[in-house]
Amino acid sequence: MALPFSNTAGRTIERLRTAFIETARGAREAVGAPLRPDLPDDDIPRLRNRIDACLEGKGGETARRARAAELGQAYLSLSPAGRRKFLLTLANEYGLSREAAMAEVERWRTTKAPPRELARWLEPPAIRLLREFVGVPQGVKFVVDLRAELLTLGKTDAAARTLSDDLRPLLGAWFDVGFLDLVRIDWRASAALLEKLVAYEAVHAIRSWRDLKNRLDSDRRCFAFFHPRMPDEPLIFVEVALVDGMAGNVQRLLDAKAETSDAKHANTAIFYSISNCQQGLAGISFGNFLIKRVAEQLARDLPNIRDFATLSPIPGLRRHIDERLKTEGDEALTQGEIASLVPVTDKATGAAAVRQLLDRPVWWEVPAIDKALRPILTRMAARYLTGTDARGRALDRVAHFHLGNGAIVERLNWLGDTSGNGLKQSYGMMVNYRYKLGEVDANHAAYSTGKVVASRDVRAAARI
Repeated sequence: MALPFSNTAGRTIERLRTAFIETARGAREAVGAPLRPDLPDDDIPRLRNRIDACLEGKGGETARRARAAELGQAYLSLSPAGRRKFLLTLANEYGLSREAAMAEVERWRTTKAPPRELARWLEPPAIRLLREFVGVPQGVKFVVDLRAELLTLGKTDAAARTLSDDLRPLLGAWFDVGFLDLVRIDWRASAALLEKLVAYEAVHAIRSWRDLKNRLDSDRRCFAFFHPRMPDEPLIFVEVALVDGMAGNVQRLLDAKAETSDAKHANTAIFYSISNCQQGLAGISFGNFLIKRVAEQLARDLPNIRDFATLSPIPGLRRHIDERLKTEGDEALTQGEIASLVPVTDKATGAAAVRQLLDRPVWWEVPAIDKALRPILTRMAARYLTGTDARGRALDRVAHFHLGNGAIVERLNWLGDTSGNGLKQSYGMMVNYRYKLGEVDANHAAYSTGKVVASRDVRAAARI
């Protein structure tokens, strides 16, 4: 049964609009009549005047905040077409071109100003404008949501893409994990927060009230990270199962019909879902050791928990395997693997046989096919997870996240997720990333030099 939740985005926008209206009182006479919803061309000069007034920063702090809030309220009152024109104006006219940057460098060279002044002069005016919102109620959320729209617009507009990239250092500084509050979420949490847990779950969809209650039961833990300036808006949800031993199958782990176990008898905490809630923070690092913070909290609350690990998807694995089989052909396989395929195929051999078997419906339910494909796909998965690109980063984005947080690639799980999405992403395979709290710092340091730390079993599977 679907959960009868209403739209959270609409209420968030209304809260932003209300906060800006209250803060902007007193600024309206200075900025003139409201902008029309679609922001027609003859309204653009008045928009520029408002932006320029914010950048001039006349008056005290209260006046500056009022002007920024008024501008934010004007933006929120626009239609989608009007917002697009607003953002394009901001991106194209208030960025920093190469020519403008060179001019600022030359101006600095003619002065005795310290280097920090050059850094300030080289900040794009649009970023300087958006900094003003940090002191406005709901202003941080406004900048995050504005970047979400820039990310979408940046797919087709270079200036919007540049402004989105320019915002990354600012948001990275605002949202370092050291500034965030860690809060446990349970069944007594507000309906609004539980609604957001359902809405933002990005890994394993919550499909019913029973499923939601199972995620918050006594043998489960759910945590959320919040920013002090966004107390009503979770940034990340982390869902944990308390179990005995390393979990290897997500369907069994999340079975809502399974009997609830005693958390005091568990020895392992399995992180099975980590969901980013704010689209505008895509690509923003919250700092390292985010999972370590949750693990340390669990260790304090539950001294019986000795091991901390994830049960994670491998979202890029199927694409990687398919590409290797297509481009490398039989070179992607060992001679032993090619020979092992003969009993389960007709005319096709080698890589063609693997592709043919994987195209069969429910191939994993045929024991002979399962036996033939398991060592092949496991070896390719192990190599994928222990490999790096030209920058020394893991090939898989989830692997990059956990390795950057100090985990090791602990164990591959054959058919760990046989849902449609699991098969689509990775032919059903999952992986455990293990967090050894005493080794997290060293593992992080190793990964920062391009080294993927993996268990002996995973390296043996990869034949490295």
